[in-house]
Amino acid sequence: MNETKKATRREFLTGSKVAAGAAVAGGLTLARSAHGAGSDVIRIGLVGCGGRGTGAAVNCMDASKKIRLVAVADAFIDRAQSSLQRLAQGHADQLDVTADRIFAGFDGYQNVLQCDIDLILLVTPPGFRPMQYRAAVEAGKHIFMEKPVCVDAPGFRSVMETNKLADEKDLKVAVGLNSRHTPPCVESIARMHDGAIGELKLLRAYCNNAGVWVRPRQPGQSEMEYQMRNWFYFVWLCGDHIVEQHVHLIDRANWIKGDHPVEANGMGGREVRKGPDHGQIFDHHFNEFTYADGTKLYSQCRHIVGCARMGGTIAHGVDGVGDSSGTITGKNPWEYTGPQVSGHAQEHVDWLEAIEKGAKYNEGWFGATSSMTAVLGRMATYSGQVVRWDDAVAKGPDEMPPTLAFDVAPPVLPDANGKYPVPMPGVFKPY
Repeated sequence: MNETKKATRREFLTGSKVAAGAAVAGGLTLARSAHGAGSDVIRIGLVGCGGRGTGAAVNCMDASKKIRLVAVADAFIDRAQSSLQRLAQGHADQLDVTADRIFAGFDGYQNVLQCDIDLILLVTPPGFRPMQYRAAVEAGKHIFMEKPVCVDAPGFRSVMETNKLADEKDLKVAVGLNSRHTPPCVESIARMHDGAIGELKLLRAYCNNAGVWVRPRQPGQSEMEYQMRNWFYFVWLCGDHIVEQHVHLIDRANWIKGDHPVEANGMGGREVRKGPDHGQIFDHHFNEFTYADGTKLYSQCRHIVGCARMGGTIAHGVDGVGDSSGTITGKNPWEYTGPQVSGHAQEHVDWLEAIEKGAKYNEGWFGATSSMTAVLGRMATYSGQVVRWDDAVAKGPDEMPPTLAFDVAPPVLPDANGKYPVPMPGVFKPY
């Protein structure tokens, strides 16, 4: 592998086997060295107060009663306030957010980092992840950041450099690829690595569903505010749904393989979801990813109402078939029958336990390569070209605007009919 951290398949599992054990044992106690000197309170900040951000705060507070949320930030003050209202319904005793520690705007994360916090949760739209991750590492904070961790090649390169700095500072970095903390997935992939399906021949990954919310334009909104509110439908903010959602299943494939693909050949488009409220992204993608040894990953993701719903990652070997959700058929049949534990919850337990024990813990490495694999797939489907990993990483365009403010234009604008320019295969250039 080139810019990625080298690891064997077994090393890819190391953190996840710890996760499975913790899922069974439950509970943890954090050392005082992990938080404020002389205090048993662990002070956290939340950046990004939408549904997933609020959920991440709940998961973190549930993982340890010592957690206190002391500062929050969101692009919009109403989102920050509504998040706090929801959190107060079940975790009022763990909230210590005063009015002067509620921040709004693009620079809110910087204000949170200046507060007296020990840990930070980065759960904004993913386009902002690379710069916020860098700032948090430079500030010396342990970090949980949601997936994906980048939406373009410059973001990937930035995250990889920040991973090195996080390791140098011995910071513990968690990434919201929660399959790696879900016991059926952890054990099924461990068995695959131990030879249960024999030599790997083919991988398949699916994320086909009806899609997510749409937030129509409101009177008086600037274009920047509209896109920020409706962020899922703009590449610079979300990376397209192949990056924002399908990354989970792509990550499982890379985890099984212990590598990332070296090229992608894909097709996709907009068949149903193509109105002004749907921004610029596709509603379906198909990719044939190829790994260095020639192994193929066939990858589908679709957001169209009324179509077959499919989700999961399946590995085909010479001796059987492994479903990463917890079953193996063939010469060594097996089905997971252990405890069912939420990966969203368990990833916070494992992160806090790593801080307590001082264990090496940086999920930013596989978080970056799996996110970039999804970006590689998007570049292939948008262009209709075979796109190689090395070229994509080195030459992929920067999707982020040079200036972030509500009174400046975002990088993509609607035409007179309110429609946004959509990538056209055969015309769109991947770099």
